[in-house]
Amino acid sequence: MHIRPIARGDLDGLQALAQQTGVGFTSLPDNRDFLASKIELAVSAFEERTPADDRLYFFVLEDDTSGELAGCCAIEGQVGREVPFYNYRLGTLAHSSVQLDLHRTIDTLFLSSDHTGDAEVCSLYLRPEYRRHRNGALLSKARWLFMAQFRDRFPAKVLAEMRGVFNEAGISPFWECLGSHFFPMDFNEADRLTGLGQKSFIGELMPKFPIYTTFMSEEARACIGEVHEHTRPALEMLKKEGLRWEGYIDIFDGGPTVEAYIDDVRAVRDSRLCQVEVTSQAASSERHTWLASTTGMLDFRAAWVGRGPDENGVIVLTEEEAQRLNVGAGDSLRLLET
Repeated sequence: MHIRPIARGDLDGLQALAQQTGVGFTSLPDNRDFLASKIELAVSAFEERTPADDRLYFFVLEDDTSGELAGCCAIEGQVGREVPFYNYRLGTLAHSSVQLDLHRTIDTLFLSSDHTGDAEVCSLYLRPEYRRHRNGALLSKARWLFMAQFRDRFPAKVLAEMRGVFNEAGISPFWECLGSHFFPMDFNEADRLTGLGQKSFIGELMPKFPIYTTFMSEEARACIGEVHEHTRPALEMLKKEGLRWEGYIDIFDGGPTVEAYIDDVRAVRDSRLCQVEVTSQAASSERHTWLASTTGMLDFRAAWVGRGPDENGVIVLTEEEAQRLNVGAGDSLRLLET
């Protein structure tokens, strides 16, 4: 398996992925024209034909044997520059009565666009039949090596929006209790419009005043900052890299937004460049604990390798690994021990 930039010929494969993602996966709607335009945006970004603050770097996980797309992931260079980026910030309001000697603190939700200008890691999806052999970790971590290699293309901070809680019927209790009262549409339609980039209606229809969570149902309050059961592994990987929840949630399903300074992300901080040697004699490890990525943008590749560098900063690859990464002797790789 290897990670590479998406290409124009991947439209059918990307749409097949979009059809599997399910409700709440906003960034990958099943709309062929939209997906084609997303691919064009990504190709322009990798070719550096668009401004750095308007780039979408979109990657796919490809099966070496079949050529099938097993998953995808992406990085938004900066959010909120063209289309507002909204979420709720969880806050607290204090109320007190001196006469009655009473004091109450109440959780509130404030409509926010505080993350405008931050980078976003997004669109991570892995087909169920490929959820093995650390493929999910490959998808998640490859983005950090890309950001480390091209650090000057990104701002100071990065975020990730996590899918919120849905019940067995595919219904979001948070949406039913809150969003449904302000949007004359069901969750799927609001989700679809957001995924297509039509987000102006959020600021136009959502209340501008703080929302007291005490008016919400107990079931809806329990969703605040919680993730969908299928999203927990992705959240745990992000937390291990140093991303934390700072009280921001998705306005539709209440899922958490986690964030960090890019330079503090473990994979960005700890990855390093090494020189490649290729041999037919090297033996691979049973468990791949080293992630390698190439240093070019257009021909970026990332994959697991069977060993780390030696004391001289040289990484010895098998011929198969070198072919997978499309590198040769004397080339450089960025390495991360996981």
